[in-house]
Amino acid sequence: MKHRINMLFEGSAARKVLLGPHLRRCITAALDAEGVHVPCEINVLVTDDATIHAINRQTRNVDRPTDVLSFPMFNYEPGRFPEDVSGDIDPETGLLPLGDMVLSLERAAAQAKEYGHSLKREAGYLTIHSVLHLLGYDHLDEGPMKQQMRAREEAILADIVLPR
Repeated sequence: MKHRINMLFEGSAARKVLLGPHLRRCITAALDAEGVHVPCEINVLVTDDATIHAINRQTRNVDRPTDVLSFPMFNYEPGRFPEDVSGDIDPETGLLPLGDMVLSLERAAAQAKEYGHSLKREAGYLTIHSVLHLLGYDHLDEGPMKQQMRAREEAILADIVLPR
C-alpha cells in the first residue's frame, strides 16, 4: 500500500532534510500498527520554533512554541479505525486525507538533549504521537486517554526499535 506523505522542511529545519525517510518510516509504522489499510495522505511541515509558535498562536490561541501540532481531517475513535472509510476517500487522489502535522525540529532537538536521547528518537516519537492524534487519540487528561495513547506510542516505537 502506498501512502502519500507530503513533507516540507523549512526554516532552520531545512538542513535536517535527511530525517525525511526516518519520519516517513515512523508514519507508516504508526498507520500499520493502528490497522489503517487504505492509502492515506498526510501533510508534514518540519520547521522551527518561530514558525510553530506563529501557527500555535493562530490556530489554538496559545502564544508559545510547541513540539508538534496535529490537525486531523476526521474524528476517529482511538484504536478503532473504521472498516469502511470509502465515503472519506478523496475522489481526485484515491487517498484518505488524514490531516496535517507541524513538527518543530528546534524543539525536538532541545527535548532530545533534555531527555538524553537522539534527535532521531525524539523526532520519531513526535511524529508517531502526531499520527495517533490524526487517528483520534488524545491526552487532554492525565487518565485513561493519556495512558492509552502513551501505550500505543511506546509499542510502535518498540516495533521500529526506537526505545527510550
